[in-house]
Amino acid sequence: MKRYLTALTAAIILGSCTAPDPVKELADEVFELAKIQYAGMDDVLEKGGYPRSTNADGSLRTSDMGWWCSGFYPGSLWYIYEYTGDETFRGLAWKHTRSLEGLIDMHTDHDIGFQINCSYGNALRLTGDSTAIVPTYVAAARKLAARLNPATGVTRSWDWLRHDWRYPVIIDNMMNLELLTVAARISGERELADAADSHAETTLKNHFRPDWSSWHLIDYDPVTGEVRSKETVQGHAHESAWTRGQAWALYGYTMMHRETGKQKYLDAAENIAEMIMGYLPEDGIPYWDFNAPDIPEALRDASAGAIMASAFIELSTLTNDSGKSEKYLATARRQLMTFGTDEYLAKPGENGGFLLKHCVGNMPENSEIDVPLSYADYYFLEALVRYSKL
Repeated sequence: MKRYLTALTAAIILGSCTAPDPVKELADEVFELAKIQYAGMDDVLEKGGYPRSTNADGSLRTSDMGWWCSGFYPGSLWYIYEYTGDETFRGLAWKHTRSLEGLIDMHTDHDIGFQINCSYGNALRLTGDSTAIVPTYVAAARKLAARLNPATGVTRSWDWLRHDWRYPVIIDNMMNLELLTVAARISGERELADAADSHAETTLKNHFRPDWSSWHLIDYDPVTGEVRSKETVQGHAHESAWTRGQAWALYGYTMMHRETGKQKYLDAAENIAEMIMGYLPEDGIPYWDFNAPDIPEALRDASAGAIMASAFIELSTLTNDSGKSEKYLATARRQLMTFGTDEYLAKPGENGGFLLKHCVGNMPENSEIDVPLSYADYYFLEALVRYSKL
């Protein structure tokens, strides 16, 4: 850790014109590691399997395509190809992207946005092969848009019900709106973008507390559209700030400003950013819940940190305030450099093939605790790609 933090400090003091950028140096190292780890995953994956996490013995834990994270592995392969230019990874990315086509004929929920945008979306961005991609991409967007209820103004998250939920909507849904906005552009179907806008506006109205922290779940009355309850299902308590939820919110509103140009979404992203930065520990990697009772002994969540880092980098390029831009970028640098330390970054052949260690999936359910997670790697790689383009 000292090596990276010392290099970062030197770069800040000397200026980017006279010293190499340690984050870009780190990116080179990470993507070389990613080539080893992710090719190794492909070697052991069975047909129809997708990396999810690790088992108790450290071996790779997989899922089928229906698991909400199935799109992150092909998406990470696309980022490896983008950064390295290695055609092997272009081939692997296509292989694992096309394997998700069956989702169009399955029952899916809001997470089809993660599944298809991270895979097919990156394929479209990097290859422009509209013939192979657009039909599946737009079909997925229509499935997502069909989950919008005009009475509530938001797309429903889960179809299963717990307690007395009637129309549960989680903050995670903000991440899936990009599928709708991009599909609207490439298909000309304006109603897809309208669905995204409706969801973002309604979420802005109902999901946030006065300090700009977010509840995890809002349950609506599907007939009247009224809010029935506000809960934090995966956090410490209903009134706590579950960290990954705050990361989804930051990323989601940053993305919606980029997609729509609406000032209110930029304002929201900046307010959420200020809230998050006020909670982050010195090394930038958040505790799993900002209000966890055992801080500073509480577990960190690298997945939330990776999502934040990617969002902070993009937000630094969108804000009109140069001072804020510098703060956002400095925060992302700190997070990325911490991820480059032995504490968080795996060595070749370790960690089930994943890059980042120390993530928290669902603490209340004791599920995926202090393990690698596919989406942590995805947003870590995305953040490094974004940083490399600054």
